[in-house]
Amino acid sequence: MDINLILRIAVVGILVSILNQILKQSGRDELAFLTSLGGLVLVLFWMLPYITDLFMTIQKLFTLFN
Repeated sequence: MDINLILRIAVVGILVSILNQILKQSGRDELAFLTSLGGLVLVLFWMLPYITDLFMTIQKLFTLFN
């Protein structure tokens, strides 16, 4: 896994948590929820190739034992 991906995920987490706190303090809980959801979706899209590779590796591992 690349260190850039880990740093990008950390930056998104920090930004989302800061935005969450600001939005909750101003009484905009719905926008805080949408910000969290958007951050989660963004990180999942970044992780999708790695998850796909993991499932392909697991599939190959189990076909070796058949």
